[in-house]
Amino acid sequence: MTGKSDVTNGLWALNVQSVSRPGSLSIHVADQLEALIVNGEIPVGEKLPTESGLCDSFGVSRTVIREAITHLKSLGLVATRRGVGTTVLRNTALEAMPANRICPTTVEDILHVLELRLNLEPAAAELAALRHNDEDRRILRDRHEAFIRARAEHSQARTEDYEFHHAIASATHNPFFKSLYEQLSQSVIPRAKLMSIEINTSATDKYLSRVEDEHAAILDAILARDGEAARTMMHQHLNRAWHMYAKFQES
Repeated sequence: MTGKSDVTNGLWALNVQSVSRPGSLSIHVADQLEALIVNGEIPVGEKLPTESGLCDSFGVSRTVIREAITHLKSLGLVATRRGVGTTVLRNTALEAMPANRICPTTVEDILHVLELRLNLEPAAAELAALRHNDEDRRILRDRHEAFIRARAEHSQARTEDYEFHHAIASATHNPFFKSLYEQLSQSVIPRAKLMSIEINTSATDKYLSRVEDEHAAILDAILARDGEAARTMMHQHLNRAWHMYAKFQES
């Protein structure tokens, strides 16, 4: 995936992959554009192609492109001005952090749990994609919608987050995935370990918006019965969380 500048007209001729795989289309588009920006293949100060140009490149609708651009804005990577277009502001994403600070022992516990989840949940997502039944589909959709409602009500959505992942474990139809998840209980969700004074309330909505998008990509892949995509989406979701919480350890 590379980008190449067209010096004759100042536009970017992007070599990107058209999007057709299951999962959130806007996330797939945003991920590719983010990679081009972060890698410097679309420099700071350069404009992105027009909406119609991006639609042609990715093979998606204008709605998908607008959602992807909104995601890039939330990361602080681009800005859009009427009559000017979308311009790259920076090449380092401004990650919305769920906490101002975290006790070192709490960070260590969170990373240990995420390490365990990284080695279990991608496999669970793949099995859920291959084995789920109609009742599982209903429950998975209900749990995702409950998370969306909780976020809209400006809660931490801890219970709803846990129940979404628990529903995936249940949809594997392997009782040991389900029982292990139940033993971990809501402590499996990193935010459940944070004290009120540690929570960054101003960044919570932006942070949970990204979680919601990632859940949607996982759900779409599972419902499409694409085991490989479900495994990949779950791994990306948990791997991003691991690296984000690791930053607290570094500081």
